[in-house]
Amino acid sequence: MKVIIVDDERLARQELKSMLSTFPNMEIISECSDAESAIEVIDQLKPDVVFLDIQMPGKTGFDVLEELTAVPHVVFVTAHDEFAIKAFEVNALDYLLKPVQPARLANAIKKLNENIQQDNGTRTQGEHVLSENDQVFVKDGEKCWFVKLSDVRLFESEGNYVRIYFNQNKPLILRSLNYLDERLDQKIFFRASRKHLINLSWVDSIELWFNGGLMVKLKGGEQVEISRRQAVKLKEMMSL
Repeated sequence: MKVIIVDDERLARQELKSMLSTFPNMEIISECSDAESAIEVIDQLKPDVVFLDIQMPGKTGFDVLEELTAVPHVVFVTAHDEFAIKAFEVNALDYLLKPVQPARLANAIKKLNENIQQDNGTRTQGEHVLSENDQVFVKDGEKCWFVKLSDVRLFESEGNYVRIYFNQNKPLILRSLNYLDERLDQKIFFRASRKHLINLSWVDSIELWFNGGLMVKLKGGEQVEISRRQAVKLKEMMSL
């Protein structure tokens, strides 16, 4: 299991490295002392898990996650209870309070192993198109989520932002629809229009529409109109 440690305190990194060395399946492939280098290294090396300090000079651990293209499993490490509570609100895998206790670390790694087994090796590695098995970190104001792309049914462009539809949530993210169209698996996420990307797994029904177009209804209730040109592509993809 490939591990990256992110903490601005050198002694804290050393202590965690020493504790992780007692677990034979933990391979520490890098460590970072600041948010900017962490973003670059995580995107480049694609670890299985990041042990991430929350409170760092400049950008926080939450800021790191917001700037990543795809997010690995995350175990937050913090000296502050209030950040631990927020970590649970964003559905982190686990959190560890400093100083890290061996028993708590062992529990976190047990949970980590269980989650990776559930992933069943479906996550892609290296420079890759994001599949439905990848997860992203979404931050909208004070609210944050880890979202598996299979749970996202619709991306809708709003100016320089994109609204992302999952469960009952519709937060805005600072990404362009063109950027997402390039990064997402086009076998799953279809560019329905200039404003919409739809998850084909969430299509509930398709009706013929005006001028040779289609009207797609998603299982979440949203309706998206598809132009005649894009309708031809969709028919080819779905063998209509």
